[in-house]
Amino acid sequence: MSTFLIYAFGFLILLAGLVYGAVLLGVATQWIVAGALVLLGLGIAMGVGKTRTKDVSQD
Repeated sequence: MSTFLIYAFGFLILLAGLVYGAVLLGVATQWIVAGALVLLGLGIAMGVGKTRTKDVSQD
């Protein structure tokens, strides 16, 4: 399993926990969806940034 998939799986578990907590607190659905989409985008960007390999210079 690639490092990115492990990172993404862990982030999805975190996101699911935050969404569940927001539902229990009674946060409006549209705010939960908006927050989840923002966090999902940040998670993908962070995952790609942390797991991509550096390009080798051709000099």
